[in-house]
Amino acid sequence: MTKSALQIARAAYQPKLPKALKGAVKAVAGAATQSVADQEAIQKLFPNTYGMPLIKFEATDEVVNFPAMNVGVILSGGQAPGGHNVISGIFDGIKSLNKDSKLYGFILGPGGLVDHNYMELTSDIIDEYRNTGGFDIIGSGRTKLEKEDQFEKGLEILKQLDIKALVIIGGDDSNTNACVLAEYYAAKKCGVQVIGCPKTIDGDLKNEMIETSFGFDTACKVYSEVIGNIQRDCNSARKYWHFIKLMGRSASHIALECALQVQPNVCIVSEEVEANDMSLDDVVTYIAQVVANRAAQGNNFGTVLIPEGLIEFIPAMKRLIAELNDFLAANAEEFSQIKKSHQRDYIIRKLSPENAAIYASLPEGVARQLTLDRDPHGNVQVSLIETEKLLSEMVATKLAAWKEEGKFVGKFASQHHFFGYEGRCAAPSNYDADYCYSLGYTAASLIANGKTGYMSSVRNTTAPADQWIAGGVPITMMMNMERRHGEMKPVIQKALVKLDGAPFKAFAAQRDQWAITTDYVYPGPIQYFGPTEVCDQPTKTLQLEQAK
Repeated sequence: MTKSALQIARAAYQPKLPKALKGAVKAVAGAATQSVADQEAIQKLFPNTYGMPLIKFEATDEVVNFPAMNVGVILSGGQAPGGHNVISGIFDGIKSLNKDSKLYGFILGPGGLVDHNYMELTSDIIDEYRNTGGFDIIGSGRTKLEKEDQFEKGLEILKQLDIKALVIIGGDDSNTNACVLAEYYAAKKCGVQVIGCPKTIDGDLKNEMIETSFGFDTACKVYSEVIGNIQRDCNSARKYWHFIKLMGRSASHIALECALQVQPNVCIVSEEVEANDMSLDDVVTYIAQVVANRAAQGNNFGTVLIPEGLIEFIPAMKRLIAELNDFLAANAEEFSQIKKSHQRDYIIRKLSPENAAIYASLPEGVARQLTLDRDPHGNVQVSLIETEKLLSEMVATKLAAWKEEGKFVGKFASQHHFFGYEGRCAAPSNYDADYCYSLGYTAASLIANGKTGYMSSVRNTTAPADQWIAGGVPITMMMNMERRHGEMKPVIQKALVKLDGAPFKAFAAQRDQWAITTDYVYPGPIQYFGPTEVCDQPTKTLQLEQAK
């Protein structure tokens, strides 16, 4: 590959490690664990991997000779900055235990395991990818490891390559699959360990033992840079309201973190909308009022941050979507015969009065998206809805009405943005480079200590790296039962924004001031070289959550 000047310079960066991992380590077992909910059901499904203790690694003088071991690694799901450093950490970790150990990467995600598509990751390959963004070293994929025939096909290649352990790097669904696979191999006494690593830029894979998922830090810094750039443009031209949608379908962590970094005029938090049973009109009215208040001061410009999954958190919209899904699934053929020009009126006649009124209030483009764009299961593809345009159109309509009533004296013009893929493969920040390398090194130590069904855990990460705490947490500890495709399934519980948590409280205490004043912060690009306070800062979310 042709390397940029930054890539060449970053290749020389040596990620920092917790002190406990810098030499020989011992695994100290803590208290036994139980699942976060549905304990009886989870224990029944995972009898061989349930209730295991927490693990903490400590330095030791005891010298242990580890036999050479072959390890497999899989990148699963969407990309997140730092994945290459997890793999580098695994590689260096197993080599430090025995120089003859080998690492195999399965190509394009879990499908590579099932299809026996793999490559050995040697030092020359690993060195090309240290401290770089992306998952391109072996690629990623979204194949779910759920069925026995997949487990058996995977076992064939693991035995053929004499692989004793498999590390699955992924989000909540991928790590749920890792737990199911660990249980299956443990029950059959296959001699294959399975370890998970917490990845997702959305930030919704975290708990008391997993402080943050990797990639969240870098992605939020990338988004905050470009939002800051837009805010500077906004404050220069002074004629546009910028509606900015940010990734995060299931939780609003990214939008909240970016708001704490850039101080926009408005940031909608989906979890608050749901908790307060706000309607779409309530959200629109809130934004319109901020626009009107700023216009009264002569400021016809501003920024609005919107989480990708907002629509699904508005209770009335959720009910509308559910009724639409059921109706269109049952009447697909009849609906397909209706002329496009008559489909909107047809839907309005068929829905319940409450949902018909909401549907009728939507801009035509969004209404069409709700009825035409279906996924393979027949459901509305909510992620395709251009929520930023929906809200700006509805705000414009409301402001026009207010103008006639004399409640709005300004001008309103909007610009739209969606920041998503821009943040997923950025070169990892120093925080993510260090954190990910430590997660990989910790995974190697969990393997060396014979553990399976664990997720690599590195905590205390707002402190200097040598004070970080490395260990493992049983994946079953994070699980509960949820309804998926009509049946109850064990899954890792998603971590949503807590309205009583320190990050949201800090935001809520300042947002009224940000709404009326132009108090933008311009974070600028990620810095990799320079003073610690510029280069090594964790997210505002983590600093607030970990503040003692």
